[in-house]
Order: sequence, then C-alpha cells, then structure tokens
Amino acid sequence: MCELAGVSRASFYRDWEKKAPGEAEVALRDAVQRTALAHRDHGYRRITALVQRAGFMVGEERVRRIMRTDNLLAVRRRKFVVTTDSNHRFRVHPNLAESMELTAVNQLWVADITYVRLRKEFVFLAVVLDAFSRKVIGWELGRTLETKLPLAALEAAIASRDPQPGLCHHSDCGTQYASNEYVKRLEACGAHLSMSRPARPWENGKCESFINTLKREEIDARRYHSFTELRQHVKEFIEQIYNKVRLHSALGYHSPEEFECSQNTAAPAVKWSPAALSFLRHEEIYPDD
Repeated sequence: MCELAGVSRASFYRDWEKKAPGEAEVALRDAVQRTALAHRDHGYRRITALVQRAGFMVGEERVRRIMRTDNLLAVRRRKFVVTTDSNHRFRVHPNLAESMELTAVNQLWVADITYVRLRKEFVFLAVVLDAFSRKVIGWELGRTLETKLPLAALEAAIASRDPQPGLCHHSDCGTQYASNEYVKRLEACGAHLSMSRPARPWENGKCESFINTLKREEIDARRYHSFTELRQHVKEFIEQIYNKVRLHSALGYHSPEEFECSQNTAAPAVKWSPAALSFLRHEEIYPDD
C-alpha cells in the first residue's frame, strides 16, 4: 500500500503514531461500548457510574461524547395511561406523603397498580415500594383489578418488613386502596393512610417512576406469550436486577439494597421512629402606616 501511494514506510508509521489513539483511550472506549450494549436502556449518567466502578477516571461529558459518536445514546418513549377509578363512595384520605421528611426505611410505603398487555389478554401488576430506598418490598400479578390483587402485594410487603405502628402508606385514591378490606389491613398494622388526588400522578411519583422503569427496561424489551412467562421475568427483574443491581441517581448511584446496607452501616444503633411532617411556613408582612 505504501508503494502504491508513493509513501515510505517510515513516513506512514510516523503519521499513524500521531493520529492513533492511546491505549488508555481505547480501553475506555471499549468499556463504554461494552457497558452501553449490556445496559441498552441506561443513559450516559448511569453508564458513567458503571464505568467508574470498573476503575476508569472519567466524567459524564466524556462518556456522553463517546456514546453519541458511537450512536449508543438511549432513546426512550414516554407514555401515560389513566387506569385509576376514583369515582367511588369510599373515604379519600389526605396526602401526608408530600410533607414527610424521610430518614429511614419503613416510614413511608408507596403503592400502585399498572397493566401489562400479553398476546391474548391484559393482566395487572400491583407493587409496594419503600419510598426511602426505592426498594420493591411487595408485588403481585393478577388477571383482575379486584382488591385481592393489591392486598396480596401488601401482605408480601408486611411479611418481608414486619412494620411498626406509625408507618405511612401512600397510594392513589382508586377503589382498591380505599376499600374497607384494604384499609382495615393497614389499620391492623397501625399504619396511617395517605392518598394522592385524582389525575395527579406526580403525587405518587416514586411508584410511577418504578413502573416506567419496569415497562421500559423489561416489559417493552421482550414479548411474553403467557402469564407464567411474564411472572418469571418480572420476578427476576425486580428481585435480581432492580433491587440489587440497578443504580438510582436519587440514591447516589447505588442500588436499593446497597443504599439500605449503607444506611444500616452508618447508623446501626439508631432506634426507628415515624417520619416527621414538615409544612411550609409564611410570614405576614404589614406595610407601615
């Protein structure tokens, strides 16, 4: 090739050494590519955190530049479907969650229901999260929206956490969460009820965020042929990936279980107490006479 181009070998190698990337740059780019391909749904911030864990000293902007050059930036679809029936005669409890200052687990649980479309039917998923660590502590799949579905998820959460009186349970104001059976089970645990207003999904944002993550990273990524197959993959995603591996920017790029472990290590002897309520204050200012 050098003879055909009329260039000496020495000149070719000198020019190549000036333009060739260094070993460190090649290694970094390889790590970013492998991480991005293994976690196709992750944005550049989470990819940066994973690459840093692998031992590379790199910032978010550099990782973003590499991902953009290699066409690895994630493209996400955003949807919102209203599935809550708030037109009922049951009592709607006030929203306590928006004023709570969380300092530990089991102070605030958040719950919600979503639907999953299979090839021949719709099924429904009920989840309960610990709002402090974003960990899924209870979930259940079912074919109907009856109260027994979220109640089964609640029973799983109670069995795994054994909460003390003073816990606050937050959900939307749908019929399942406002029903007598569900409310009585929470009252038996000494829990306080909190509900978001109709058509205000941001008031239950942590649970909505998890559902969005589940659909984007697991459910929308594959086709399920049966209810049994869906249950198996949802269980694997929640218990093996989301709770143990997936990084959360709100948790300092730790997984929920890592975050809970770090909190227990930092304050092993602190006695549990309910969350405090913090309300906005105002001062009346009167003009001078």
